[in-house]
Amino acid sequence: MNKSSILIVEDEPLIADDIAGILERNGYIVTAVVDEATTALEAVAEFKPDVVLLDINIEGETDGIDLAPKLKVPFIFLTSYYDQATLERARKVKPSGYIVKPFGESDLIANIEIATLRSSGKVITKSEPVKLFVRKDQEILSLNSDEIILAEAFDNYSIVHTVKDKYIISHTLKSVEEKLIPLGFIRIHRSYLINFQAIDSISEGMVFLKGHQVHIGKSYRKDFFDQLALL
Repeated sequence: MNKSSILIVEDEPLIADDIAGILERNGYIVTAVVDEATTALEAVAEFKPDVVLLDINIEGETDGIDLAPKLKVPFIFLTSYYDQATLERARKVKPSGYIVKPFGESDLIANIEIATLRSSGKVITKSEPVKLFVRKDQEILSLNSDEIILAEAFDNYSIVHTVKDKYIISHTLKSVEEKLIPLGFIRIHRSYLINFQAIDSISEGMVFLKGHQVHIGKSYRKDFFDQLALL
């Protein structure tokens, strides 16, 4: 059973109790529950948690986003705010996850699994990046497989997305899948194939990857979360 330690920074007692219950049922150690910045920093120094679950709107003059860089441990935002201004502020402090309230138990656990996986330096076993070639206009361009964020079905074609560009591939997603699955990609929807290493967070049945968001298909959901649980 997972024994990672978690600090909860949340100013709503009922929500904090609910989060603590979820964590304890799933084998995590809740080091403390606090509601403002000063006690959060004291708890980090005392308990040295593996991950901090951090509400953005907390007690006191310092909010969660301003507090986050001072923690010096991986943190996941838990918030009711997802307006563009808040998202932009949050992005700059590089959270390990961003979960919008209300959230499901599986979303919370999946985000913690990803955060602890990254902080431990462990990764899902995959091959080294492979050089692929894609056509754009009249050119054939080289592209490393780890540059690909996701691939989506587009009629009998596929669209391959990178951080900076996208490419229309004259093959079905099934054909693209056969080449990318051995390279660390997973199918989470009948129309989407994603790069596991590009996942930023999981919330509300959605996977967020470098500016993209993809719905987790109902028939793929169990397999996807089972993979996370095995890490």
